[in-house]
Amino acid sequence: MRPANEVIIKPIITEKSMAGARDKKYTFKVLEDANKIEIAKAVEKQFSVKVSKVNTISVRGQARRYGRYSGYKSDWKKAVVTLTEDSKAIEFFEGML
Repeated sequence: MRPANEVIIKPIITEKSMAGARDKKYTFKVLEDANKIEIAKAVEKQFSVKVSKVNTISVRGQARRYGRYSGYKSDWKKAVVTLTEDSKAIEFFEGML
């Protein structure tokens, strides 16, 4: 089992993810090989909350060009974590709502 700070790379802060935070749904960038159980345990340990559900999405890297050179950004994994009704909100996102 990996440590919680290795599984969760960073929170994703966009308009859409902030709208989900009102419904206790939080979005994180996670390791590509992390599974839903590891993600749920990492969020519970790092933020002291109870997780009810985890949805994961594998995001393909976008095509990029720099002059005549073209390539792709790296692929990554996104996790949308839903908290239980009796859980408190994650403090990191509270000031942004």
